Amino acid sequence: MSDTKQNISAHYLQPTQLRVGVFVELDLPWFKHNFALSAFKIRSETQLQEVLNLRLPKYRYSPERSDLPDDNSPNNQIVVRELPAIEAVPESMLDDPVQAAEQQRIKMLAQREARINEVEKAFVKATLILKSLNKNLLLKPKETLDELGGLVGEMVTVFLESPNATLHVMGEKAGGEDVYYHSLNVSILAMMVAKDMELSAEVARELGIGAMLHDVGLVEVPDRISKKSPDEYTSAERNMRAMHVEYGIKIARKAGLSNDALTVVAQHHELADGSGYPNALKAAAMSQSARLVSLVNYYDNLCNPVDPSKALSPHDALSLMFAQRRSKFDARALAILIHSLGVYPPGTIVELSNTAVASVISVNPKRSLRPTVMVYDAKIPKERAIVINLEDEPEISITKSVRPETLPAKVLAYLNPRKRVTYFFDGDTQAGQE
Repeated sequence: MSDTKQNISAHYLQPTQLRVGVFVELDLPWFKHNFALSAFKIRSETQLQEVLNLRLPKYRYSPERSDLPDDNSPNNQIVVRELPAIEAVPESMLDDPVQAAEQQRIKMLAQREARINEVEKAFVKATLILKSLNKNLLLKPKETLDELGGLVGEMVTVFLESPNATLHVMGEKAGGEDVYYHSLNVSILAMMVAKDMELSAEVARELGIGAMLHDVGLVEVPDRISKKSPDEYTSAERNMRAMHVEYGIKIARKAGLSNDALTVVAQHHELADGSGYPNALKAAAMSQSARLVSLVNYYDNLCNPVDPSKALSPHDALSLMFAQRRSKFDARALAILIHSLGVYPPGTIVELSNTAVASVISVNPKRSLRPTVMVYDAKIPKERAIVINLEDEPEISITKSVRPETLPAKVLAYLNPRKRVTYFFDGDTQAGQE
């Protein structure tokens, strides 16, 4: 992007030289104009007039990203028609639209922040329920399962009944590093896939309970093993870690889980091609719910391994699973997961068609190719960062994913890709309209 910025900064046009097709960068604070981004290609006469109404003395532009004439044009310079001079408008009239635009943007940001705060509160509440469950599952099994069932029931309602259930990636202040967040991720992703697999509410509920408890057996595995990178395991440690499935089955039985939920706990590390454990089951021998949980558990472990340095981006994790390991998974469930998360799942850093870098912060499964992104702009404070729903910006698209480690430190800090990619949902029927 630095080369592009240098090219843009070296070229200017007079107002009368502007035309449709010129890629401009506005030398104005973000709140002084109505455009989604400060750098964009002028697409229409209406948009051109809006740019001219800003009344800048000159306009920075990028020849490389503009629609230039053929090489045989004199000096290969932009050939433009002169536009009528803009009539002078009293400053008092100009101030009102600018102030109105600023206030509207601030209002939208405040509304979105309030919604995300509510989602984060629900996320924290869910993790507290899981922590309580971990302590009380055997001491107070009925009460604990009732509380868990209430949380899962909320997910079932949102994902199976709400047309605009939106998946968000949680901010650093809401996320954490332990097993509860993994269990919550697996449950939410499984519920999202269950919707498009058209599972009944009853089946989805038991699936959700099994997903929440799939790793409950880890409480019997010493921390020195469970928190150690699998690449460093001795053979004995690997076997001990694998025992968490057997421990989980025993705990789940004592707690009184249904057979459907128990099967999820027992089979969440089995794989469709028979390469999983503990029993090397193939797809036909696994329950439908277990095949689904096995899939999303595998995905989340790629994104959130014990050793954060080995983490894949959500985009790369899905690409690996589809391109190289698809035989390990239920084909339909994998296709639905990819469709629901989109090619660029929440948490992915992307480059946009206008060369801006952004992070994907939420995706509506019904509009998975047009997620909501937060855009990096050095001129805008992070707390007021531009958030764009790409569904509302047809001229802007994602061109590729970007590995976080390739970004400058200041960009990385702004976009804040987290050590763990943690999800939660928003059942607001207007979520897809922001």
